[in-house]
Amino acid sequence: MATFLYHVGRIAFRWRWFVTFLWIAVLAAVGFAAAKAPAAPDDGFAMPGIESQKAFDLLDERFPGSAADGANARIVFIAPSGEKVTAAAHKAVIEDLVDKAADGPQVAGAVDPFQAKAVSEDGSTAYATVSFKTAAADLTDADKEHLERAVDQARDTGLTVEIGGDALATQPAAGGSAEAIGIAVAAVVLLITFGSMAAAGLPLLTAVIGVGVSMTAIIALGSTFGLSLTSGTLASMLGLACGIDYALFVVSRYREERGKGRAPREAAGMAVGTAGSAVVFAGLTVVIALAGLSVVGIPMLTKMGLTAAGAVLVAVLICLTLVPALLGFWPDAVLARRVRKGKKPRRAKAENAGSRWARLVVRHPLPVLLLGVVGLGALALPAADLQLGMPGDEAKPTSTTERRAYDALAEGFGPGFNGPLTIAVDTKGVGDPKAAVSVISRRIADTGGVVSVSPARFNEAGDAAVLSATPSTSPTDARTIDLVKTIRAERPGIEQQTGAGYEVTGSTAMNIDVAQRFQDALVPYLVVVVGLAIVLLLLVFRSLLVPLKAALGYLLSVLASLGMVVTVFQHGRGAELLGVGTTGPIMSMMPIFLVGIVFGLAMDYEVFLVSRIREAYVHGDRPGQAIVSGFRTSARVVAATALIMTAVFAGFVGADESMIKMIGFGLAVAVLFDAFVVRMAIVPAVLALLGDRAWRLPRWLDRLLPSIDVEGEAIARKHPVPSAPVDRHDHELVHSR
Repeated sequence: MATFLYHVGRIAFRWRWFVTFLWIAVLAAVGFAAAKAPAAPDDGFAMPGIESQKAFDLLDERFPGSAADGANARIVFIAPSGEKVTAAAHKAVIEDLVDKAADGPQVAGAVDPFQAKAVSEDGSTAYATVSFKTAAADLTDADKEHLERAVDQARDTGLTVEIGGDALATQPAAGGSAEAIGIAVAAVVLLITFGSMAAAGLPLLTAVIGVGVSMTAIIALGSTFGLSLTSGTLASMLGLACGIDYALFVVSRYREERGKGRAPREAAGMAVGTAGSAVVFAGLTVVIALAGLSVVGIPMLTKMGLTAAGAVLVAVLICLTLVPALLGFWPDAVLARRVRKGKKPRRAKAENAGSRWARLVVRHPLPVLLLGVVGLGALALPAADLQLGMPGDEAKPTSTTERRAYDALAEGFGPGFNGPLTIAVDTKGVGDPKAAVSVISRRIADTGGVVSVSPARFNEAGDAAVLSATPSTSPTDARTIDLVKTIRAERPGIEQQTGAGYEVTGSTAMNIDVAQRFQDALVPYLVVVVGLAIVLLLLVFRSLLVPLKAALGYLLSVLASLGMVVTVFQHGRGAELLGVGTTGPIMSMMPIFLVGIVFGLAMDYEVFLVSRIREAYVHGDRPGQAIVSGFRTSARVVAATALIMTAVFAGFVGADESMIKMIGFGLAVAVLFDAFVVRMAIVPAVLALLGDRAWRLPRWLDRLLPSIDVEGEAIARKHPVPSAPVDRHDHELVHSR
């Protein structure tokens, strides 16, 4: 592989105009296609196989035109202090609003709170439900403005009016300023690392081009494959972070090869052949981990994983082709400033911060290992208290009308009012459907934890009914989960008694089922990615103990970062600093995302760092000295990439979308833990303790494994460093014209 990529780098450098224009053409083509593409449909959150989804499907089938998944707006009215909504003036305003809302073009119906008895006992609060024929994503601005005008008119009378539901909910931005913050911090880190504007700017430029290609491709293919910008949020995040990091490694190796005295084109080939090989394997681990998200069986998660995998693949291709092509235009611009001015470069030091740290670890490996493991283990302890869920309006800031509507309803009607359970009853083939539904309704009403059950509503055919049960606890309360399980557990006996079956659904039950699905998939997925890590690293390093050490270190960083997420977002410690208004269950898909993405990033650092250690070992260094040599050449770059990754991910903590905020925080701390604790401390400590045993492989297994040559040993033999009569530190002054 190293030999092939060596030639790719040389060809891209030689044919730089062609390669550059090719990428520009690709960007222009997908951009044109994106501009002409129709709007993508809403991602939705369908999850085949769970009870809640089956119930939704039953309602869609038996209640045609009712749009069980259609948008809804719950308009909450709060009377001024000391007054009641039932007062004549307020009642007239509310009824007028309901009449106007019912005239909307896509409105299926609007329920008057006084007819539906949707008024709190103290008369301070009432709500009207407006149902739409289509999903929220399909509502036009005209549909929304019609309802908004009616609401504004009601507010002008002195009533406090808040709007819940998804019909008018604002779609929070998940990118924009987040990417800008990440790019700005990355630029500063790169400038400090390289001391050259060109060397700092090139990784940023290629990463932005890669993200541009990926995101426009998502838009262009959105209508065909059901992709939307929501699906592309993760693609944007990872495409930017990986694109910068991968280019940084190639540029850094190019500068190193130029410092040895190689001509620019030869240095570009060597950089792509060596660092590029590590990029390919690191990128491959990320792609496989993200694509593996499809095994969970959630369409939206599959789309997010595949689009993000595609963005990382684009980042790898750009790193291997466009980066050496741009180096061909300005072969000296990325070098240190002194060298560009024709001065003798500063004599390289035998020791730098990376080698000094490595030497310290090699001298005291056991204390460093214990400190790292105990520290991460302590941070991971809160993960044992992990509670999964899908936070709704209660997790939004109090500045949003959805949150204020949620709080008003909870105060006026009880905490469980915001999360009613929908009971879909199948009475097909039952002799007396009404009697059967009456028994089901009564049995559910008698269940502990149920406050009330609404009257049943039958479809026209009379073979299905739907009713609503209001719990006494909030949607995210653990007791609500137990209630759903209890109602479902009572089903066999009720079905035997009445002959009618029923299923529990609604947003609360759906969130409970989704959380359970993710929880069931987490351990198998973790086993798969850890097993994959061991296999890939076995191929790369031709060692049994190094992959095992890498996998265990990965588990430590994942659990520690998950523990931090639980500490902040579930327990609330430090939540205010991140703008988290309400704590509660961790987003159901968060652990799966963390496991998959951190796996890829952890393998990035493992490959980049340990490959340089193995390279030194292969070239004759003793185990301890190989660690020091590897850190001398790669520690600073690995630290820079980790800081860049952290900056990019931390930028997303400022997003309004709670899931993106949570993912950004989790990935940021995971990168810090994995890069600076696991890879920079635990890895060299373990390698120092193992010594030569770290690089041993049974002969029979060595014969079976293909030769990968990530270190570029073959091309180093074929293309040795050119000899020169000058001091080795003057080699960087040699330029090929």
